[in-house]
Amino acid sequence: MIGMLLLDDWLTHKITLCNPSEVVLYTNTPQQRAALTAQMMQDGSIEQLAGDDNWLHRSDPTDVARMEDRTFICTSEPNKSGATNNWISTDKAMAVMIDRFTGAFSGRKMYVIPYAMGPLDGPFTKYGIEVTDSPYVTLSMGIMTRVSPDVLHKIQTDNPSMVLGMHCTGELNPDDRWVCHFTEAQEIWSFGSNYGGNALLGKKCFALRLASVMGFQEGWLAEHMLILEITNPEGHTFALAAAFPSACGKTNLAMLNSQIPGWKVNVIGDDIAWIRLDDEGYLRAVNPEFGFFGVVPGTSESTNPMAMDVMSHNTIFTNVAVDTLGTPWWEGKDEEPEGDELKDWLGVHRNYPDSSIRFAQPNSRFTSPLTNCKAISPNWNDPQGVRLDAILFGGRRATMMPLIVEAMDWNHGVFLGASMASQTTAAAGGRIGVLRRDPMAMLPFCGYSMCRYLEHWINIGHKTVHTPRIFHVNWFRQDADGKYLWPGFSANLNVLQWITERLQGHVGGMDSAIGVLPIPGDLDISTLDVSLETMEILSEVDAGVWLEELKSIETFFASLGDDIPVELMNQIETIRLSLTQKA
Repeated sequence: MIGMLLLDDWLTHKITLCNPSEVVLYTNTPQQRAALTAQMMQDGSIEQLAGDDNWLHRSDPTDVARMEDRTFICTSEPNKSGATNNWISTDKAMAVMIDRFTGAFSGRKMYVIPYAMGPLDGPFTKYGIEVTDSPYVTLSMGIMTRVSPDVLHKIQTDNPSMVLGMHCTGELNPDDRWVCHFTEAQEIWSFGSNYGGNALLGKKCFALRLASVMGFQEGWLAEHMLILEITNPEGHTFALAAAFPSACGKTNLAMLNSQIPGWKVNVIGDDIAWIRLDDEGYLRAVNPEFGFFGVVPGTSESTNPMAMDVMSHNTIFTNVAVDTLGTPWWEGKDEEPEGDELKDWLGVHRNYPDSSIRFAQPNSRFTSPLTNCKAISPNWNDPQGVRLDAILFGGRRATMMPLIVEAMDWNHGVFLGASMASQTTAAAGGRIGVLRRDPMAMLPFCGYSMCRYLEHWINIGHKTVHTPRIFHVNWFRQDADGKYLWPGFSANLNVLQWITERLQGHVGGMDSAIGVLPIPGDLDISTLDVSLETMEILSEVDAGVWLEELKSIETFFASLGDDIPVELMNQIETIRLSLTQKA
C-alpha cells in the first residue's frame, strides 16, 4: 500500500503513462454527479428511466459478468499451495499492464476517485484510489463506496495507507481482458472490461482479494458474506453473517421481508463482510461497501419487495429491458410491461411477449446506495461493527444437503464451509449449472493460498472467547420432478427463527453424522405450505450418498494443495466413521 505522501509521484507517473486529455478529481459532490450524468446522457452511455433518478446503462454484449479465467493473482513467487485465481509473476503481469495502459487514455478524461471502504474513523476502515477512464465506473463507485470531500480530507490529513487501482475500458476484447491483483504492492490493474466485478475496484478486487491478504497478515477475515440482524418479539437482536456464491440468494436473504408477526429483519450488507476480534473476544463484522450491486432477474414484489423498493429510485440499472413508458423490466418481474413492445437489453425493439429471447440479460444488475433501503439496520454505519451470533454457509444443491444443519463445533463449521458446493450461475463467465465446490464462497475471491486461508479460519476460531455458532442451509433441494421442496424467500425467516432459538437454548436438536438437525416440530412451518413429509425429506441424510460425497470432498481438498489443514481431514474421517456405523 502507499500513503498520501507518495501519491503525487504515483499519480504523476500514471498521468504520463496514460496520456489523458484531462484529469478530474472526483469526490462525488452533487454538482459533479449532475455534470457527469449530463455528459453520459449526451454521449449515450446512459439513458433516463421512469422513477426518481433512475438510469440505464447497456454494456458491451461480451462484457456482462466476472471473467474468472482473466482474473490473476500477481506475486514475485508462484503460489505453490492451493492457488485459487490464476497466477502470473509480478514482473510479467506489470509488463503486460504497462503495455496496455501506455497512451490508453489519449483523448479521454482520467477520473481520480479517492474512496473509503467501511465507516470512517473505524478499526475496519481502509482507503483507496481508483483511476479510470470510464464515467460509468466513476458514477457507480460513488454509489458502491464512500466517495466524498470528507474522505479526501481524511486521506490528505491522516496520510493512511491506500490501495491504488488503475482501470481502463480498453477495446473490450474478451481475449485481452486482465484483472490483475498485485498483492505484495497492494495494487489493482484492470483492463478491457467495464463490468462491475471487474471494473469497480473497491468491490471484489479490493474488498475481497486484496483484503483477504490483509486479513491474513493482520489477523482478521474478509469474506463474501451478507450481514443482517434479526429481532424477535421479545426485542432480542441477533447478528448473522452468511456466505453464498453469487446469484444464490444473498441479496434476497439480506433484504428478507418478515411474514412472521413480531419478527423484524434489518440489513447491514448483502455481499461482503470484514470480520475482526474485539477486545472481549467477540467477532465483529462491518460491511465495507456503501451500496447494493444486485442481480435483477427473478426479483419481484413477491420474491423481494424490499429490493423492489430499493431500486425504485436513485439507481443505475445495467442490461435490463425497457417498456414504452421507460420503466425497467426483466424476466421474473411480477408486473407485465406497458405496451406490446420492449427494448431488450441490447437496445433492440422487440414484440412482447416473445418466449424465444430473453429481454433482460441473465446477469443484469441494479446499483443502489444502502441508504435506499427502508430496512437498513440502525447499526449499518457503526465503525465498530456488530457482534456476530451466527455464521451461515449455503450453496445451491438440488439433492442430499438438508435444509438446515448446525455444526458440532467451530472446526466442523469450517469444514461445512470449506466443502460447500453449488451449481454455477450467470454471475460468472462459463457454463451454467455445473456443480462447483466453493469454500466459504471465496474460491474466485481469495488472494492467497486456499490452504492457508482455511487454516486462518481455524485459527481465528481458536482465538475467540465467544465463538459464533455455524450453520449450513440449502434452500434449493428439489424433488424427482425438479420442483423446489422449500418455498424460499420470506419462508427462509422460519429457518433463521429456528437458528435464533437454538442460540437461546429454546429448542433442541437431533445429532446426525453431518451435524445437528431440527427436531420434528421445532422448526415452525405453521404459516407455510410445507408438509411434515416434506420436512422429513429436507432433513434426510442418506449414508450411501454422503459416503460418496466425502470421496468428492477429499478429491477437492487434494486439489487445493498438500497442506490442507489436518483439522479438516479429521472431519472427513469422523463423519465417515459415523456414517459407516449408522449404515
